[in-house]
Amino acid sequence: MKTPEIPADEDQRLREVRALNMLDTPAEERFDRLTRLAKRLFDVQISYVGLLEDDRQWFKSVDGMAFAGTARAVSFCGHTILQNEALVIEDAHEDPRFHDNPLVTANPHIRFYAGCPLRTPNGAKVGTFCIIDDKPRTFSAEDRISLHDLASMAEAELLAFQTATSDELTKITNRRGFKTLSEMLLTESVVQRQYACLAFLDLNKFKQINDTFGHQEGDRALVDFAEALKLSFRRSDLFARLGGDEFVVLLSDTRQSDAERRVTAFRQQLEEVIARLDRPYQLSFSSGIVEFDPAAPLTLDQLLTHSDAIMYQNKKRHHATG
Repeated sequence: MKTPEIPADEDQRLREVRALNMLDTPAEERFDRLTRLAKRLFDVQISYVGLLEDDRQWFKSVDGMAFAGTARAVSFCGHTILQNEALVIEDAHEDPRFHDNPLVTANPHIRFYAGCPLRTPNGAKVGTFCIIDDKPRTFSAEDRISLHDLASMAEAELLAFQTATSDELTKITNRRGFKTLSEMLLTESVVQRQYACLAFLDLNKFKQINDTFGHQEGDRALVDFAEALKLSFRRSDLFARLGGDEFVVLLSDTRQSDAERRVTAFRQQLEEVIARLDRPYQLSFSSGIVEFDPAAPLTLDQLLTHSDAIMYQNKKRHHATG
């Protein structure tokens, strides 16, 4: 096993790592959504965002592994930050740097590794965005581009609590982030010949909550709704706040009938969440669901337009009967 060398700018690099004020902080959705997507997009066992301190690698977000981090001396990422581009190890058993590494010979039994360095604006490499599998595999030029795109989003998230792809209030994905991530998922759905569904969700009588209880309570209702989304949908699904009281969920590998069942289950869970929190109002929503056919794919904008139109018709019926 080869221990990674220490970068020439190590002192400055460590100052940058600590200046992020992120070490040992709780998991956050703005990173978890990226590792979830990477795990699904590349069909690997593990994905993580890691920061490299002087003697350890700590995971800000990890999907598929129980570790909170590793010793830097055995980390693959210690090698990744020594170069400018992605480090790809297609079979660790065949690489003299890693074949007897304890992360290869024991849990998590790494065979394939691909990682991109994460930089601060002045170029310091503070961490990595990585995917891991226990089987050897090839990694194409297109795969490298996709991994780099996700790493670029992780870089942005490292630098500020509120970024261009995260909703300031609810901390889930915003419209811009949803557009970037969902287009990647839809492209993968076409390649894998898998159906998907887009559900457009709009809160009912939200203006009444604001008018009756105040805008602070209205903001809390939006946060409650976002938290219920996290509880109800799968880690592989992508959900976002488009703006105002409009939300959307992209359900991967899902047909229309299953999407309808899951939105119905979410409706019930939302009622239970609001009741448990003892809010002074009911929180409900109207929905519109559109199926994505990989054999005749619609664009994301078309899916949003069609699902919004269906939602609007359902909302009119809700108001007529409510």
